[in-house]
Amino acid sequence: MQRRDLLALGAAWGASTALPALAQAWPERALKIYQGFAPGGNADAIARAVGVELGKTLGQPVVVESQTGAGGTIAAGSVARAKPDGYTLLLATGGHAVAGALYQHLPYRTVADFEAISTVTFFPFLVVVRADARLRGFGDVLDAARAKADAVSYGSAGIGSTHHLAGELLAKMAKVPMLHVPYRGDAAAVTALLSGDVPFIIAPPTAVMSNIQAGKLRALATTGPQRWPGLPNVPTVAEQGVPGYDVRSWAGLLAPAGTPRPIVDRLNADTHKALQAPAVRQRLEDMGGEARGSTPDEMKAMVTRELEKWTMVVAESQIPRQ
Repeated sequence: MQRRDLLALGAAWGASTALPALAQAWPERALKIYQGFAPGGNADAIARAVGVELGKTLGQPVVVESQTGAGGTIAAGSVARAKPDGYTLLLATGGHAVAGALYQHLPYRTVADFEAISTVTFFPFLVVVRADARLRGFGDVLDAARAKADAVSYGSAGIGSTHHLAGELLAKMAKVPMLHVPYRGDAAAVTALLSGDVPFIIAPPTAVMSNIQAGKLRALATTGPQRWPGLPNVPTVAEQGVPGYDVRSWAGLLAPAGTPRPIVDRLNADTHKALQAPAVRQRLEDMGGEARGSTPDEMKAMVTRELEKWTMVVAESQIPRQ
């Protein structure tokens, strides 16, 4: 064997042994999880619940930092640019894929600039009406849309929100006209619904459950593939005339692209351990979600599918890209 071949072999062997050694030494200091939404909101609460348990397993503190703005893309950009050493993570939500479909000039690539670690939770949206509405099931919404010359309107948290795109996908799959009425957040959409300004809204459980429990609102359908345990008697959209309809929001952990695989695998294993903690599972259930981890490859494939789906919806609905 020639000398250069021996040198190449030695370099390759050195690289292969360095990564496991790195993973064994890591972590040596605190980790940081960025999340891109308001402190105290769902994303912040999920990051903190998981971060506390993750820190116990890793033996180092896990600090959550809110970096708000532009639908979570500022936080995502910070993580994409961070050193890929396992100390900087992103709590990505379903809006991560939506932003990739909606924004033309993001400072990162939605899939390629991140290493997927694991999903953390999934939760559906609810199709909600006022308690006194004549609409008794989601089939009534479809019938009303088909009977009217103009579109049935629905409210959401704003243009380009996952709630908005869920409605656009629904109209497309059901082949009925629906007019989107955007509001500035879920609270404003709920107020509009209670005032009778729109016949129904699409919203996450946390935004409407208190009013449902108070008898002011009523859920007609859930948007996931199975019934939501929080409202087991409420059928899915798919059960009520739109087979195959499946829209869920999600949250999961991402790291900068190039993070060594041994560290990704360690983070994946410890995230799964964190999701088994009763306090974490209960916190996620309280927010309307279920604790569910994945492999890194499964999460990457899911984000890719979500990006493709929402890119199609944005294009076919002629939503202006920003």
